[in-house]
Amino acid sequence: MSKLNTAWHWMKTGGRPNAARISRWRSMANDIIARSEKLKNHSEEDLLMMGREIRWQAKSVQDLKEILPAAFALARESSRRVLKMEQYPVQIMGAIALFEGHIAEMQTGEGKTLTAVMPSYLRALRGKGVHVITVNDYLAQRDAEFMGPVYRALGLSVGCITSEMEPDERREAYACDITYCTAKELGFDFLRDRLRAGADGNSARRQNGHRALFKQREDGMVQRGHYFALIDEADSILIDEARTPLIIGLLKSNDSANVTLMRWSQRICKNLKPVEDYIFDPERRSAYLTDAGCRHLMLIKKPTVLDRIETQRIYTQVERAIVAHYGFQRDRDYVVVEDKIHIVDESTGRIMEGRKWQDGLHQAIEAKEMVPITAATGQAARITVQEFFRHYTHLSGMTGTAYTSRRELKKTFHLKVAVIPTNKPCIRKGLPPRFFPNLKSKWEAVANDVESLREMNRAVLIGTPSVEASEALSQLLLVRGIPHQVLNAHQHEREAEIVKDAGHAKRVTIATNMAGRGTDILLDDIVRKSGGLHVIATEMHTSDRIDRQLIGRSARQGDPGSYQFFLSWEDELFRSLPAREQDRLKKKAQKTSKAELSASMHRLFKSAQRKIQKAHRKNRKQLLKHEQQRNRSYLQMGIDPYLELTE
Repeated sequence: MSKLNTAWHWMKTGGRPNAARISRWRSMANDIIARSEKLKNHSEEDLLMMGREIRWQAKSVQDLKEILPAAFALARESSRRVLKMEQYPVQIMGAIALFEGHIAEMQTGEGKTLTAVMPSYLRALRGKGVHVITVNDYLAQRDAEFMGPVYRALGLSVGCITSEMEPDERREAYACDITYCTAKELGFDFLRDRLRAGADGNSARRQNGHRALFKQREDGMVQRGHYFALIDEADSILIDEARTPLIIGLLKSNDSANVTLMRWSQRICKNLKPVEDYIFDPERRSAYLTDAGCRHLMLIKKPTVLDRIETQRIYTQVERAIVAHYGFQRDRDYVVVEDKIHIVDESTGRIMEGRKWQDGLHQAIEAKEMVPITAATGQAARITVQEFFRHYTHLSGMTGTAYTSRRELKKTFHLKVAVIPTNKPCIRKGLPPRFFPNLKSKWEAVANDVESLREMNRAVLIGTPSVEASEALSQLLLVRGIPHQVLNAHQHEREAEIVKDAGHAKRVTIATNMAGRGTDILLDDIVRKSGGLHVIATEMHTSDRIDRQLIGRSARQGDPGSYQFFLSWEDELFRSLPAREQDRLKKKAQKTSKAELSASMHRLFKSAQRKIQKAHRKNRKQLLKHEQQRNRSYLQMGIDPYLELTE
């Protein structure tokens, strides 16, 4: 192999250290397959008996690596009998990486759910509990139901946590050997357990995490410890969700003066002048009033009920109203359903059930949208995603897009990223990106492309960055008479159904970002012969990992497929840039009358994306640093660091 080819090989496989690991894991995988082949002639009773024997061994050996080949072979044979599916060599390699505490980067469609069976089974043999974490309740239930029989055939119990469950049901599910759940439910159950123990609870119990708590059923605890967590879509949970801490709120009463102040602030903020009266930072989504703005507010006529509210509080509420008005956009950051504000997850386009913005921001947005204002919330308990997952003795994860974030994962969670090769060569084709001066010309070009692709019997998946964008494109396709399905925060209940059928000939599916993540798009024979699924990315996301996830929907497991980006100066990517930068780009776009711009514009889009990614990384780093400082202060005072001090 030439030096150039060797360098390319190392780059594709994650570098020299990863290539060495892959070689070792491939050898181990071959041994495990040979062992599992010898189990085919054994009866179901024999398999169950072997499962019990290896469970006894797991409790006596010092290192589970000693029984890894035998345990993985049993899990593979159980998968073959129960599911009629057996792990490929690359899936076994991924399973070994997960057991050894890595983030396994496996391309979309490589069967990560089946890969998770082996390490989950082996870690569960110690009887300390295994948490398999997914991005939503639907996937947690689906995986628990689908994979549960595999574990039960080997003598293990399986539970599932969903948002509507009561404490007794949760306690029972956590008592199982393997529990499927979401990171949100895990984190909130952890905080609720801390609240049950109380801020002045026994310090020894706090130091031991929850190992002792589970034995004392009368105290109401539901979790029994944090031994091993295997995180599916690890980048989404450990990185994208890490910018928002998990908080259990305390309701505060909303008196008439508060409500009047919120409504008045929203009306007034529209009349204030930027720069002169206030400074708004779109990147940080923050605002502050200038001296002139403060004087302006004092001179404005106010409702008499506001006379009893202190001046500083009025300033703060007006600043909050400015942020709500200019920093948060309907059908991008949130949707309004039945007069209620629902937050939309930026990275997936899904509704974040039960979540509210803190510090009065949620109420400011309710005032902006003229819906009933809910009670404000204070903090009873809180924890960051980073801090929560540090509680686990063993942690690993899998995703299709981790390598570009390997440094952050290593520094924050001490997790190395292992790039696992695909089972079959990927034959995905990338078409050159196309650039347009405005959204109108871009949407027209997308619609033209869709019409051409349907004539070729292709299936088309169109990725959009927001609910607003998906519905704008939907209206254009309706005018042209192009049948299609829309998957966004308004249709999240039909998510799996829509995604599953997106691989039929001439089928057009519009989806926000990574809606449908975790559900395979199955191609019919006509589509496969016509070139496979074609993905149209209508914008570059603020994270290149989300772009890669969208692209990865096509050309799975050796299937044909292709993708192309359609970009414009008016894309939402640029709305996160400073106002001066946005103005410069708008002026540049206005100078051209061309329907399509030069491909050299791509570097400007990549530059904007890198700036935003850097800001997000800095935000996560600062959040973790602040949380660690706060925890140290609380511990020095002898107070539970996850509970808020109350007056």
